[in-house]
Amino acid sequence: MKQRNGSRSLVGLLAAAVLTLSGCTHLDTPPSYAKGVHVDCGGKQDLTGSGSTAQANAMTHFITSYEESCSGKQLAYTASGSGAGVADFLAGKTDFGGSDSPLSSDEHKAAQQRCGGADAWDLPVVFGPIAITFNVKSTDVLTLDAATLAKIFSGAVTRWDDPAITALNGKMPAEAIHVIYRGDASGTTDNFQQYLQAAADGLWTKGAGKVFNGGAGTSAQGNEGTAEAVKNTEGAISYNEWSYAMRQHLDVAGIQTAGGVVHIGNDWVGKTISNVTIKGAGDDLVLDLSKVYAATTPGAYPILLASYELVCGKYPDAQAGKAVRAFMQSTVTDGQQGLAPLGYIPLPSDFQNRVAAAVNSIS
Repeated sequence: MKQRNGSRSLVGLLAAAVLTLSGCTHLDTPPSYAKGVHVDCGGKQDLTGSGSTAQANAMTHFITSYEESCSGKQLAYTASGSGAGVADFLAGKTDFGGSDSPLSSDEHKAAQQRCGGADAWDLPVVFGPIAITFNVKSTDVLTLDAATLAKIFSGAVTRWDDPAITALNGKMPAEAIHVIYRGDASGTTDNFQQYLQAAADGLWTKGAGKVFNGGAGTSAQGNEGTAEAVKNTEGAISYNEWSYAMRQHLDVAGIQTAGGVVHIGNDWVGKTISNVTIKGAGDDLVLDLSKVYAATTPGAYPILLASYELVCGKYPDAQAGKAVRAFMQSTVTDGQQGLAPLGYIPLPSDFQNRVAAAVNSIS
């Protein structure tokens, strides 16, 4: 009989707590920078974007905020994965791209051509915890650490009753592990592999990047696809942006860190993202998550992504630039309200000030 006092219950309770208490506690208090917002609703009527599936649930919220702020404007976003979003943006097929990994140096060079000689910027708009989701019929309680995750996702550990897992959990069922990974080029994959590379004591030798390098398991497309596969596959394990785990009511593992076992929680600014810093130059606001991956603070959740919008600092089409600026103004102000119930972490005030200044410079 499956235990029911663990991680799936935790996901449900946290979501319910955020929804219930959002009007009276810090869990979803509107940020001060979202009050008295002015959006300069200029530019063309229809915008297009594509990319990150991790930010797709937040993007629906951002689009609503934009279209309410700028009557008559419309935005169509295709959740195709970070790799596709970068490719579409660089090819000029979209007005902006969504990605959970910043542009590489080669992509920045290609973006200059797409942007008519201007620089492209990585502008963070939201944070998303990456949940380790699983489906084991006998339990919904699971603890894993980076070293064990590295062994599972590289194929070195293939059964739930492997000693590496039972050492953390006690008795586990004698059944096979079914790894589910992202088959598309994915910023979620990149961030998960960066975490393994940073925190698994040298046991992850596969590198990082948008392509899954573990060599084990079965692929699925997008966070939606991997979440659905976990839900429908006995013995499955995967990595999902938390909003998808919430929507599918998936079991979520606690993560053993140097600071203890950590579950996805609500004290994001105080603990989980307190060590995030900006390493990008000028208005290219690339974030450094390396200290998050190697978290030692009790209660600091270590597997995190920052989701970016990829924009031109100056657009060849001035009407496109004005519309992108309006969308981004709405997104980093009013659009930051109501993200916590969706499973996201809004921008803290110090980051938002930098992002808003860059957004206002888009032309």
